[in-house]
Formats: sequence, structure tokens, C-alpha cells
Amino acid sequence: MAKINRKYIDKHWLVFIIRGALAGAFGFIALFGGMTNIENMTAVISVLLLLIGVVDSVGALYNSTKKHGWINSVIDAGVDVVAAVVLLFFARNDLVTSVIVLSAYTILSGVIDVFHGFLSTVDPTDRFIRILAGACGCIIGTVILNAGNFEITTFIRFFGAYMLIVSVTSMIYGVHNRAQNIEDKIARKQAKKKNKKK
Repeated sequence: MAKINRKYIDKHWLVFIIRGALAGAFGFIALFGGMTNIENMTAVISVLLLLIGVVDSVGALYNSTKKHGWINSVIDAGVDVVAAVVLLFFARNDLVTSVIVLSAYTILSGVIDVFHGFLSTVDPTDRFIRILAGACGCIIGTVILNAGNFEITTFIRFFGAYMLIVSVTSMIYGVHNRAQNIEDKIARKQAKKKNKKK
């Protein structure tokens, strides 16, 4: 995977905040909204994943102009969009297929996050957050795969819990990188002042 420059990540903090907000909104709906209809559930999840895919696609386009980590964003967007399309058109009324698709999506997203953490991120805090989110995705994805024997509300709550984890880790990631961006700007201004004095 492409190496991502830390300064680039620091400037791209808003993408993580938007992803976190979308995931958090769904997680809240899944846990507290009382969804019990498989068709409604798959429709809502599909819209969520499409929205996240759009955010990642915009990020990929921006990244490609800056030549920083655009491959990672394309992979993220592709996984989101493919899962959304499969859910919407092939698993809309089928709980078993929905369970398989969402468990595969959650596990794959978790694996991608772990790879991003180890291969793409140079900041120790960012690396820890991505690896933690990835590990949670792999664990919850496995739980979802075995949730087919549970009631639909239990299955929805498992996925909602994963979305809340994604939300929290994305928000922390975004806020942390926003703070680093501000620190970098202050450091650059101070460096310019020193150079002018010389």
C-alpha cells in the first residue's frame, strides 16, 4: 500500500470526522432506533455505506492530485460501495445473506484498518487507533457471522456497535490530526520568523 505522509494526514482530518459522524449516526439508530425489519435495515445500511464510499471517493480524488495514499482511499471506497450494492440488490429481504455480507464487510474493513495502521501511518497514536479499530472490526465481524441464529434486533445491534466503534475511533483520529495540523502551522510560522531575523 502507498505510504502516507504525516503532514498530508494532518491536513486531511475532516474526512475522518465526516466518516465518524456518518458511522455514529447509524450506530445510534441501530442501537436505539428499534429497527426490526430486514428490508428497512438493509436499505439504511446501504445508504450509510454508499455515503461513506462517496466520502472515501472524494478523498481518493483529492489524494490523487497530491500523490499521497490515493490507493488506500480507493480500496476503502470500493469495499464500502460493493457492500452497499450487494446489500441493496441481492440481500434486501434475506437475513442470512445480509449476515454474510455484513460480516465479510466488517472483517475486511478491520483487516484494511490493521494494514493501514502498520503500513501507512507514521504517527504512533494514529497507528494505535487504526489497529484498535481494525481488531474490533475483525472480532465483531466474526460475532456477526455467528449471529444468524439470533433475532434480527440482536444482529442489528452487533453491527450498530461496530459502527459506534468506527465513529469514536474516526473522531479521535480526526481530532488528533487536526491538533497536529495546528501544531505544524505554528511551527512553520515560528520557523519563518526565525529565518527573517537571520
